[in-house]
Amino acid sequence: MFTITKEVYFCYGHRLMAHPGKCRHVHGHSVKAAITVAASELNEQGMVCDFADISAAASAYIDAELDHNLLLHRDDPLVPLLREAGERFSILEEHPTAEFLAKMIFSYVKGLGFNVRSVALWETASAYATYSEG
Repeated sequence: MFTITKEVYFCYGHRLMAHPGKCRHVHGHSVKAAITVAASELNEQGMVCDFADISAAASAYIDAELDHNLLLHRDDPLVPLLREAGERFSILEEHPTAEFLAKMIFSYVKGLGFNVRSVALWETASAYATYSEG
């Protein structure tokens, strides 16, 4: 089995309402997501796929949905205030954790036909979450 990994970088804001510590407050992260794609055989160019194809697919989604966006749980009481103020934000069905964001990216890229093995999302330089199926 061959695998390749492409890293993409973006920024987002969020808060974790039920968190007992500082993360319950609105704050932001500059993150790295590592998308790993696998193939049992290499293509006619001798690759799993082109790194640029993974980058383009992931970046289109990340730029539209995650980058420089405030990600909030659907029950967050800030939602009506931000809506009234005309601010950019996205409502998520799950809490906007690194784990859930890794799953969101995984699902999107897999839905485009890539054989995604995992997505790891570094929320800080020393802490990351990984999502994979199976």
